[in-house]
Amino acid sequence: MNKTIFSTGIFFGVLAVVLGAFASHGLKNLLEVDAIETFKTGVTYQMYHALLLLIVGGLTKIPEKSKKILFWFIVLGIIFFSFSIYGLATNSLTSFDFKTIAFITPIGGLFLISGWILLGIRCLKDFK
Repeated sequence: MNKTIFSTGIFFGVLAVVLGAFASHGLKNLLEVDAIETFKTGVTYQMYHALLLLIVGGLTKIPEKSKKILFWFIVLGIIFFSFSIYGLATNSLTSFDFKTIAFITPIGGLFLISGWILLGIRCLKDFK
């Protein structure tokens, strides 16, 4: 599981760098400044949680079952939160109205928050 967690963290980290560069250079003439800042918010949260996956992948004191749950909370949180923000920020460029699925953004946020809480609980229990 550690290799999967670590590899996923690397994937999301690389993707965050690519999307951040895309926002700064590829979108600057296509979107309003507010939309670009919104897009960058998604990139920032994605990178924070990619780094969290790298840390979790390296932790040895947390049980595998807890790591697996934590992994899925973070992955689903990144997908629902950051990816929905990317869609909402670039809504004016697509034919699909991402505002119709905007309700998944706070669900993603809840996954991310839950992941952090689970990590805190496991660390308090297992790091004695």
